Amino acid sequence: MKVLVLCALVAAAAAWPNYGFLNDPGRSEPSDAQKQHDVNYLLYKVYENIRDEKLKSIGVTFDPEADTSHYTDNGEAVHKLVKELKDNRLLQQKHWFSLFNTRQREEALLLYDVFEHSKDWKTFVSNAAYFRNRVNEGEFVYALYAAVVHSPLTKHVVLPPLYEVTPHLFTNSEVIQKAYHAKMTQTPGKFRSYFTGSKRNKEQRVAYFGEDVGLNTHHVTWHLEFPFWWEDKHEGYHLDRKGENFFWVHHQLTVRFDAERLSNYLDPVDELHWEETIEEGFAPHTTYKYGGEFPSRPDNIDFEDVEGVACIRDLIILENRVRDAIAHGYVTARDGSKVDINNSHGIDVLGDIIESSPYSPNVEYYGSLHNTAHIVLGRQGDPHGKYDLPPGVLEHFETSTRDPAFFRLHKYMDNIFREHKDSLTPYTKEELEFSGVAIDGVSIDGPLETFFEDFEYSLVNAVDDTPQVPDVDISTIVSRLNHKEFSFKIDVTNNNDHEVLTTVRILAWPHRDNNGIKYPFNEGRWRAIELDRFWRKLSPGVNHIVRKSTESAVTVPDVPSFQSLIEQTEAALSAGSSEVDIQDYVSALGVPNRFLIPKGNSEGLEFDLVVAVTDGKADAAVEDLHVKTVFNHYGYHGVYPDNRPHGYPLDRRVDDKRIFNDLPNFAQIVVKVFHH
Repeated sequence: MKVLVLCALVAAAAAWPNYGFLNDPGRSEPSDAQKQHDVNYLLYKVYENIRDEKLKSIGVTFDPEADTSHYTDNGEAVHKLVKELKDNRLLQQKHWFSLFNTRQREEALLLYDVFEHSKDWKTFVSNAAYFRNRVNEGEFVYALYAAVVHSPLTKHVVLPPLYEVTPHLFTNSEVIQKAYHAKMTQTPGKFRSYFTGSKRNKEQRVAYFGEDVGLNTHHVTWHLEFPFWWEDKHEGYHLDRKGENFFWVHHQLTVRFDAERLSNYLDPVDELHWEETIEEGFAPHTTYKYGGEFPSRPDNIDFEDVEGVACIRDLIILENRVRDAIAHGYVTARDGSKVDINNSHGIDVLGDIIESSPYSPNVEYYGSLHNTAHIVLGRQGDPHGKYDLPPGVLEHFETSTRDPAFFRLHKYMDNIFREHKDSLTPYTKEELEFSGVAIDGVSIDGPLETFFEDFEYSLVNAVDDTPQVPDVDISTIVSRLNHKEFSFKIDVTNNNDHEVLTTVRILAWPHRDNNGIKYPFNEGRWRAIELDRFWRKLSPGVNHIVRKSTESAVTVPDVPSFQSLIEQTEAALSAGSSEVDIQDYVSALGVPNRFLIPKGNSEGLEFDLVVAVTDGKADAAVEDLHVKTVFNHYGYHGVYPDNRPHGYPLDRRVDDKRIFNDLPNFAQIVVKVFHH
C-alpha cells in the first residue's frame, strides 16, 4: 500500500514542472509581477506557439488530471474539458469564435471553469499553458480574460488591450493587409487607419465614436465583468444590481451617441422597429483572423427570420410580454408568483429579463430579447445561411458598436426601459432635498474644448509569425477624440452644526435639439450624460469643492500598450520587485477618459450642466464610503456602494420642473463645449 501511495505522489510531482517562484518553499503564491509576466506571454502572439520557454515547457509536460486535489471541485471541470478534447468535440483552432454561438460559448466556459476552480496560481497557469496549445484561440482568449477579471488569484493583473491581442477585430482589413506585407518584406511600417464609409454616408460623421478602440474595449469589458451567462451557484458570489447596470451602461452609450450626433448636426438616432425597413446598411471593412470577412448589410432591407435563431414574430412576442409586465407592474416568475417591479428595484429585474441572464425570474417566458436581437440584426446580411457567412459585428461585444444599427437597437431597448421608469411615481421635494445643505455656485475652471489626436497601436500580433523570422515594428495610427483638462468648482454651504457626508452627482444634457428647440426639463433629464459621482464630507459653513476631469469616476485611462506591459513587468522582475507599477489600469470598465464630454462644435454646443448634492449617509450602502471606496458606476464587485438608482435624482419623470427650481441642493447652469 505504501508503495502505491509513493508511486502516486511521484507521478503527481512529475506533473508539475519546475516553475520558478512557484517552487520556492517559502512562498505559497508567486508575486504579482510574476503573474503579470505569465498572463502577458499567454496572450502574446496567441495564434502562435508560446514564446516563454518555461510556459512552453509546461504546456507540453503538464497533465491537468494528474492531481485533482489542486481544484476546488476535485477536478470535475477539468475532467469534463479533457474528455471533450479527447473525443474531438471541441472547436478546432484557426477558426472564428463568437460568444453568441451557444456551443462555442459552452466550450469557452468549460475552460473558464477550470481556471476558476484552480486553487492556486500554479494550477491556474499550468492549465492555461496546456490548453492554449489545444483549444480554439478565440475561446482561450475569452476564457482567460473572464477568469482574470473574476478570479481572486489575479486581483492585481492588468489585461493587455484587446485591440493589440486580436487586432483583426478592431482594424480595417486594408491596414491588416499592409501589415502582412511589412512582415513579409521585413520592412517596419506605420499605417493610417480610416473610419469605415465615405462622406456620402452621414453616419461616417460619428464613426469616430462607435469605432473608437477605447469605446470598443469599454463595451466588451463591461460584458466580461457582468456576463450574461453568470450563475451565482456556480461562480460563488452575486453580481449586485447586474440588471440595472445593464440598463445604465447601454443607456449611457445611447445618450452619449446622441450627443455626438448633435455635435455633428445630426438628429438623435431613431429606434429600430422589427416591422420597419432598416434604412442604413453597414460595411465593416474588417476580417476575421481565420474565417473570412465580416458580413455587410445593404441599405433598405426588411427584417427576415433567421434560420436556427428566431422568427421576427418571436421577438415581437417577447417585446409585448415585457411591455405587459411594465403595464401591470409585475413580472411573472417561473413558479407563477408575481415579482413587483413598481419600485426602485424594478429596473434591476427588468434588465435581467431583457438581456437576459440566469438572474431572470422566468427566462422561459420572457426569453432573451437583447441577445437574440443582436444575433438577428447581425445576420440580416445572410439570414438563411445561403452563403455560409461567419457572424456579423453585432455578434461580438468587441465590434458591435462599429455598426450604427447597434445604437438603433439600444435606443429601442432604452425606450422600453423608459416606459418602466416613467410609470414610477415622481420624486417629491421632500424626498430630494438635503436638510441644511445648499449649493451656492457651480462653475467650470478651464475650457470645455475637444480636439482630435493621433493614437498608435501595435499590429505585431495581427500577422502570422515564426520564431525564425524576427519581428519588425508594425503599427497603425488612428484619429481619436480627446479634450483639454478642466475642473468642476462647486461651492456648498453646510448649515448644520456638524460634519455631513454627501454624494456629489454631476450630469449634463444637450440644451437644444438639432432644430434649435430647447429640450424641456423632463426630456433633457432622460438624455443626461453622467460626468461624475463621488463622496465628500462637508464641514459646517462654506465648502469649496474642486473636482478635476481626470478624477471622474465614470472614466478610465488607456491601458498601457502590450509592449509597455511586457517591458514594465520584465523590469520589475529584473529589479527583484514583487509588483509592477500599473495598478491604475487594473479595471478598464469605464468609458475612455477622452470621452468624458461630447465633441461639441466650433460655435460651442450648449449643454445643461446639473449638480445635485445628496445625503451621503442615506445613499451609502457601505461604511466609510469617502475613505475606502474607489467608485466606478459601470460595475462594482460586492455590494454596490450607492443605494440610489442610476441617474438619481433624474431617473424618474418630472411633471413639474419647479420642484427642482426650489431645491437648494440642486444647481443648473448652461455651458458650451467647443471643438477645434
